[in-house]
Amino acid sequence: MIFKFYLHINYQQFLDYYQGHANKVEVVEQGGKTLLIHARHFRPFLTSAGLSGQFQLTLDTSGQFQSLVRLA
Repeated sequence: MIFKFYLHINYQQFLDYYQGHANKVEVVEQGGKTLLIHARHFRPFLTSAGLSGQFQLTLDTSGQFQSLVRLA
């Protein structure tokens, strides 16, 4: 299963996730489904400006995480 979504979280907002105060990032994918994605998967994409761009989440057939990539 593949889900695409846009995300913009500034650095200060992401600190709650990074520091472990919150562990899931809620996003709405392009088809309208709400997804909860563990924040650790976003850490490679975090910059001093925060997180921004279009992302693609891939899950296996049982719904388990496979990959998260930034598309733009």
